[in-house]
Amino acid sequence: MPADAFFQLRDVRKVYQTGVLETTALADISLDIREGEFVCVMGPSGCGKTTLLNVVAMLDTPTSGRYALGEVEVSNVSEARLTEIRKGNIGFIFQNFMLLDDLSVYENVELPLHCLNVSRRQRRARVREVLELVDLQRRAKHRPLQLSGGEQQRVAIARAVVGDPRLIVADEPTGNLDSHHGEEVMDMLTTLNQQGTTILMVTHSHSHADRASRILTMLDGRLMLDTARAPA
Repeated sequence: MPADAFFQLRDVRKVYQTGVLETTALADISLDIREGEFVCVMGPSGCGKTTLLNVVAMLDTPTSGRYALGEVEVSNVSEARLTEIRKGNIGFIFQNFMLLDDLSVYENVELPLHCLNVSRRQRRARVREVLELVDLQRRAKHRPLQLSGGEQQRVAIARAVVGDPRLIVADEPTGNLDSHHGEEVMDMLTTLNQQGTTILMVTHSHSHADRASRILTMLDGRLMLDTARAPA
């Protein structure tokens, strides 16, 4: 792996088999991402963008090829080991928020810290810190269904960053938001990137992609273009 690469994919394929039907979601993807980059993935629906994110976030495993995160080859390790690697390195922001409706905002954000065995005192301080970051400290006792869509996505961002991950993987994080709340979310992601967090994000919005330092364009499971640019 190049010395400055944070993670690397080499000839990664992902094939789904349903009965006699075989669908290739990723076709021989090779990609290096450096630590601290802000990378957007674009392309038409069904081109493999979400599958790529799921592989990078270790929520799905490649059918073939290599995936290395730092010095760790993760392509063929056990699920338990993947969970350990993911906990310390990756935060995922889902388009549909994926919050637990029976937990408060505070409890949703706190949940990853339980998995990291953080002490109660440290959990309290860290949750308060990230709720201030997303300006939701006054909503800490509310349930997700009592919040607007923009507020729910901000909770999802807080949950993704509370464990201080090195990489945030975001699957259309503004897709269900109006333009105002979408810009708020992009401002937060931009700030996190400026603080050193690596961002890999799927978007259909060209204006949101303008925030990135690189744009990957996919078609039919293949990486067609890899464009470096100066962020707006």
